[in-house]
Amino acid sequence: MDEKQNQKCCCSASRESISHKSTESTIELQDIKKADNENEDMVLLDGGPFLMGTEDDEGFKTDGEGPIKEVEVKPFYIDRHTVTNQQFKQFVDETGYETEAEKFGWSFVFYQFIDPNIKEKVQQVPGTPWWFAVERAYWYQPDGVGSSIEDRLNHPVIHVSWNDAVAYCKWAGKRLPTEAEWEYAARGGLVQKRYPWGDELTPNGEHYCNIWQGEFPRTNTKDDGYVGTAPVKSFPPNGYGLYNVSGNVWEWCSDHFTIDRTGQLDQDFVQGDVSKVMRGGSYLCHKSYCNRYRVAARSSNTADSSSGNIGFRCVKDV
Repeated sequence: MDEKQNQKCCCSASRESISHKSTESTIELQDIKKADNENEDMVLLDGGPFLMGTEDDEGFKTDGEGPIKEVEVKPFYIDRHTVTNQQFKQFVDETGYETEAEKFGWSFVFYQFIDPNIKEKVQQVPGTPWWFAVERAYWYQPDGVGSSIEDRLNHPVIHVSWNDAVAYCKWAGKRLPTEAEWEYAARGGLVQKRYPWGDELTPNGEHYCNIWQGEFPRTNTKDDGYVGTAPVKSFPPNGYGLYNVSGNVWEWCSDHFTIDRTGQLDQDFVQGDVSKVMRGGSYLCHKSYCNRYRVAARSSNTADSSSGNIGFRCVKDV
């Protein structure tokens, strides 16, 4: 495990690697129409203390996964699944919202999903050659020009930045989960288990999440049934009734990314763009490189970054 500690996460690419332009503070949340408050397809969690983090040998110490700490969370509602393309479409239809991927004019797409006719015209990401900056790739045409969500309306919306997710939450009368809330919910009531369902990845040979099978990044055998995103209610839910908290898409959390997991930044030492926490892993995660589909695993990206494997789910105060 030690030789992997410094490996960059294969599952995310940062807009910093292509462009240093930031659109921070350009979103006028007060101008966005707020939807009626409702708790449809959410589950109420009682909250309370739980053991957050891990000291598992499979963990990434440099990600700040440990030490294990007892953390208390208050009661809250959480979406049973990530926000879908259909839900995000309603948001855009009602508000006219334009995502950051649209404003920048491009987003990151995994190389296997790119039209072969344009591969020579797109920019490869340094250090993670499986990611390409594809022009006009955004939530509605996730693989670039010619692609569509019409056959993926029940899949998680992708190519949404942290800022986009916050805008949606504002409209929906919700918010992004804190990192502690996300992990509490993802564990489903289990104590210090590796996955939302236990310690074994494929109990009795059954797949419980959408991740990479085969040799990353060349061959995906899709033994779990999927190459890209899966419908949001695929695979059995965890003990709290939540779907796909491991794999499928990374999920934005509200916190700043800090190694001590406090989410609190020392403003005197902040330089450049501040990264936000992402949890859960994605369909591109594989144990050989990015073993971050474990419930204690963490990653981060800048607030204006987007890619074909980043989504979110919402929470709401009681």
